[in-house]
Amino acid sequence: MGTIRKQTIISSLLVYIGFFIGAINMYIYTKDGSFTLEQFALTRIFFDFAQNMYAFGALGVIPVIYKFYPYYKDNLEKHKIDLMTWGMLAALLGFILVLLAGWYFRPVFEAQFYEKSKLIVDYYYLMFPFALGMLFFSVLEGFCWALQKTVFSNFLKETGLRIFTSVLIALYYFKLIPFESFIFFFAFLYLLIFVILATYLYSTQQLHFPTTISKVTKKFWKKMLGMQVLIYSGTVIASIAATIDSFIIAKFQGLAVVGVFGLAQYAANLIQVPQRSIQAISAGVLSRAWKDKDLNEIKRIYKRSCINLLIMALFIFGNLWLNVADGMRVLHIQKEYEAGLGTIFILGMVRIIDAGTGLNAMVINTSTYWRFDFISGVILLAFRLPLTYYLIMHYGIIGSAFAELFAYSLYNFIRFEFLRRKFKMQPFDVKTILAIGVSIGAFGISYLFFQDMHGWAGIILRSILFSGLMVLAIFKLKLTPDAGQLYHNFMLRFKK
Repeated sequence: MGTIRKQTIISSLLVYIGFFIGAINMYIYTKDGSFTLEQFALTRIFFDFAQNMYAFGALGVIPVIYKFYPYYKDNLEKHKIDLMTWGMLAALLGFILVLLAGWYFRPVFEAQFYEKSKLIVDYYYLMFPFALGMLFFSVLEGFCWALQKTVFSNFLKETGLRIFTSVLIALYYFKLIPFESFIFFFAFLYLLIFVILATYLYSTQQLHFPTTISKVTKKFWKKMLGMQVLIYSGTVIASIAATIDSFIIAKFQGLAVVGVFGLAQYAANLIQVPQRSIQAISAGVLSRAWKDKDLNEIKRIYKRSCINLLIMALFIFGNLWLNVADGMRVLHIQKEYEAGLGTIFILGMVRIIDAGTGLNAMVINTSTYWRFDFISGVILLAFRLPLTYYLIMHYGIIGSAFAELFAYSLYNFIRFEFLRRKFKMQPFDVKTILAIGVSIGAFGISYLFFQDMHGWAGIILRSILFSGLMVLAIFKLKLTPDAGQLYHNFMLRFKK
């Protein structure tokens, strides 16, 4: 787990720098006297719309890239690897189809949002360059996963994108540009970081586009195409399931409520940062392990990912939930956003469950049983769509959070059971229970000691006590071997 651990630490640091910048952006988006709730919500709709267009337009090619790249690497010279040639062509074809569908179905789409979310209608066409940039960047990002060189792509996605967004926010906040110009330039941000990543890969001689069909492509094209078809369906299903909330809320409750939900999602998504980093890094490692039939290595990575991600998720959520209400008041966030506090808690539970079940999706996707991911995705969508629709209609955004909790609990349980039964992979042990118990205890102590202290003093003291108790327990109870190894490596470098 050395390569994964090292790159996870670097990537997580870069991602958290990005989230710090993102937190500043979010503060300006939501503070009194800045963007309206509707304007902020529109930027979230851009992301959700692009996520779906990227899922449709990618045609399932990204998992194919990191699944089959080891075969290309072992059998071809670097400049003869034609995998990215066909990957980018597939993405271009997919986006053309998406663009045509977007033009044809525009009246249907706009009819859903004209009454309560008119800004979506006004800026409909600007969502497409945003989606194009996300699609092309994601294809190159998948290639970086295959190369096991994820640091720069993670930096661009998690930090660079937010830096460029900060520039636009500052220009609007200081009234140097109107909102129309802000959203126009915002629409091209993903294309900007795509160009930067493509230039980096080309200049380091990692990216080649040979036009000759290689012997590896001739040998595996049927398997690749078969995987692509099922992965495509699964990716689309997963994307719709992950983003459907915003569109249902926009249709029935208006764009302002989407803004409240968007802030709640952002807060809960802080918990996912380590998971996102380790997923990117582990894709290439797991693909190689499956190719080499190294089941013990796969079991080890799966087990370590579960306990490590669970501990990190509990650590982040504990600090978040102890301080989020005080933080909103101290930072003078618009009062309307406080309606999302309950949603933050429920979504936080979802992220903990997802993190605690580790890399189950990546283990399945990189194996020969990747078809099962499609099956579990169909179950997720079939369960979540009607549940989300019903609960939002009756309970608003808290209903959406509960729908996500029920759906993703079932989704992760199905994948856990598949790996347990098929490969005898059971990643949980007594340390899993200890980690949960320790976090609850540390939370309770921190809350009781400083429950009457508010403002910055309360936030800082609660965070120090909770974090200190968690770190102490991790080392004393030896909850994860990676903690001791990291400490040992740090001390060796420090002594030098």
